Amino acid sequence: MTNVLFVCLGNICRSPMAEAVFRHLVEQEGLSKEISIDSAGIGGWHAGERPHKGTQQVLDEKGIAHDTLRARQIKHHDFSEYDYVVCMDEENLAALTQMAPSGKNVHRLLDFASSVQEQNVEDPYYTGRFSYVYDLVEAGCRGLLAEIKSKKG
Repeated sequence: MTNVLFVCLGNICRSPMAEAVFRHLVEQEGLSKEISIDSAGIGGWHAGERPHKGTQQVLDEKGIAHDTLRARQIKHHDFSEYDYVVCMDEENLAALTQMAPSGKNVHRLLDFASSVQEQNVEDPYYTGRFSYVYDLVEAGCRGLLAEIKSKKG
């Protein structure tokens, strides 16, 4: 089993979107029994909440399920439980690198998206650009899935 954790600041916009999109792609590939997926936030302000309405709307438009998603804060043990800790931007990367045990790699989602020039997935909580963020998240998720599949053979 390969375990993937997506992380953003509050776990209501970008990381639950990535969790839902990645789960959708994994299910389409028939790999649900081989890849486990979750998301978390660096902060716990929104713990227990559903994704932001903008995230829900764009996922609904794309026909991607999100009903079971609830925000949670990352925990120290997550670093040992997940093979991939994947964050959304440079700020998340800096915070997670400080939290992570020595030697644990944390990745930015767009490091897996060769077709995208951006390095950071902007926070639509502040910009309102949920459709644009969806496009970035989907590109990163597709690249991450290709990476995992290539390592599994």
